Amino acid sequence: MSNVIVIGAGMVGSAMAIDMAKNHQVTLTDLNENSLKAVQAKCPELSVQKLDVCDKKALAKTIGPFDLVICAVPGFLGFETLKTIITSQKNVVDISFFSENSLELDALAKENDVTAIVDCGVAPGMDNILLGYHNEKMKIESFECLVGGLPKVKKWPFCYKAPFSPIDVIEEYTRPARYVENGVEVVREPLTDSEYIEFEKVGTLESFNTDGLRSIIQTMPHIPNMKEKTLRYPGHIEYIMALKESGFFSEKEIDIDGKKIRPLDFTSKVLIDEWKLGEKEEELTVMRITIAGENQQQEHEEIVYNLYDEYCPKTETSSMSRTTGYTATAAANMFLDGHFKEKGVFPPELVGKHEACCQYILDYLKERNIEYKKESRIL
Repeated sequence: MSNVIVIGAGMVGSAMAIDMAKNHQVTLTDLNENSLKAVQAKCPELSVQKLDVCDKKALAKTIGPFDLVICAVPGFLGFETLKTIITSQKNVVDISFFSENSLELDALAKENDVTAIVDCGVAPGMDNILLGYHNEKMKIESFECLVGGLPKVKKWPFCYKAPFSPIDVIEEYTRPARYVENGVEVVREPLTDSEYIEFEKVGTLESFNTDGLRSIIQTMPHIPNMKEKTLRYPGHIEYIMALKESGFFSEKEIDIDGKKIRPLDFTSKVLIDEWKLGEKEEELTVMRITIAGENQQQEHEEIVYNLYDEYCPKTETSSMSRTTGYTATAAANMFLDGHFKEKGVFPPELVGKHEACCQYILDYLKERNIEYKKESRIL
């Protein structure tokens, strides 16, 4: 049994803390004491502690006694928080999905003899792990990931709910989207290249460009075609584009009766109730990963993984918390069990390249009824 600290008591952070508490001593921290009390009421064996990660001295002191840190802070706090954790010589699994390049901290992690597994959620996360695994088995020519978290009940106008803050979602809708086509990195506006795609149990969804490839553009430069697209119910893009083009996502301050305000902050405040996923609200996660290339028999093979997951009423855990959080806790347990010992910063594809690590994570998720169904065909 190890001593683990989870930083961030949001929906995903709390799900991870509860999952880790099955086999370890776990302390959950957050700035919001009400959030901590609510999670502890659900899982009394958890210890809780108030923590402001912006106070770097307090953060370093708090994590000192622990064997592993799991970081689930909002994206805008992620990079500096991870940097402080690494400087404090603590091993870490991170799902803060910050916009900065995590590999910039690789030398620092090696210098401090630290293992940092980053971007370890569902996507980025599990799609990277599977890509890393198959990259060792075949010459990959193309990789595509389609992924979305959706409410079961479609509420007009956005037909969308999220287990994380609106500002993180909006960041996805405003950051330029990168993908790779014929070996060339392409930069497109987010929300572009919309397509309608059919999914079993869900029906028709619309896909669109977001900046989801992240580290694999650097770690897998030999793959000539790579793309990740986000999935939403049809019509969602139109309403988001209307807000975006009208300036509601702008970070430039405007003057309202002598008060300076960023439209982005106003929009996030308004949408927090519209997009907030209810604690017991049913939602789902759908993902399709397609990997194609030449296998070891020199055949052209296409491999498809499909994921469909729903809110779990038994544990009262959202699907996005399950699929994101349990991938991270799988990696955490994998590390604590001694299956991954390399030092540095590791995006999930550099973990999944090891067959034993990939299988450990798949088995861990399957035990929690999260199953990636695999199909393959020779083209």
